[in-house]
Amino acid sequence: MRAATIEAWSGKDRGDENFPVGSFLIRADLRRHVHAFYAFARNADDIADHPALAPEEKIARLDAMEEVLLGRLGDGASPSAARLRASLTETGVTPRHAGDLLHAFRQDATKRRYADWDELYDYCVFSAMPVGRYVLDLHGEREAAYAPSDALCVILQVLNHLQDCARDLATLDRCYLPADLMAEHGAAIADLTARRAGPPLRRVFAALLAHVARLAPLAAQLPGAVVSRRLRLETAVIEGLARRLAARLTREDPLAARVALSKGDVIGAVLGALRFLP
Repeated sequence: MRAATIEAWSGKDRGDENFPVGSFLIRADLRRHVHAFYAFARNADDIADHPALAPEEKIARLDAMEEVLLGRLGDGASPSAARLRASLTETGVTPRHAGDLLHAFRQDATKRRYADWDELYDYCVFSAMPVGRYVLDLHGEREAAYAPSDALCVILQVLNHLQDCARDLATLDRCYLPADLMAEHGAAIADLTARRAGPPLRRVFAALLAHVARLAPLAAQLPGAVVSRRLRLETAVIEGLARRLAARLTREDPLAARVALSKGDVIGAVLGALRFLP
């Protein structure tokens, strides 16, 4: 495998995400480090989701990214991993969070169904929680902030799964909707190919959103647990956007059209975050 072929960027960037990634609210001297972490995650995610790569090829490329990240392979094999390694060296943040993400992406390369909520949550431990923990560590925040950050990151991940449930099945034959919930509510995988969600699938969505709602009170504690004033505002905006997206997914149908945040949602989340200014 030639080094130049390891990364497979899809063209998606942080501007395509639901939530701000290293926005102007983040301290200026830390933004480039957040962007380096995002670029690493984006490239790894694109490998895991590449429709033309075999699972073993995906895993080989992700393994190569980890080798570069840990300094055991030349930088040219994965520029994003080399950039992140330099960033981690400069900031002193552990590479464990990036390694955990690679664990999740390797799982994506081979696992296409989830049995229950616990199995999905365990996936989020590696696919979502490391992102929040990295940002907290970068800012020198206390580990006491990990628990609410973990809750918010799981919420964001599950909401994204709901947004993309039809596309994930169509392009990757991957379904994150737990099989036990599908069976309990009389839904089938084939229902995701319809133009609109029928009542059984809507009940599955509602059950997943109920799990999100149970995590929401803990996630709402994150801004108050953060010491950095600018990061407090950033996390407050993200938490507000998550609440608004969950509400939209309760009302709208992700099979009929992509459920997305509006400008009004963004403005409302920003205004709501202002109470954390002091």
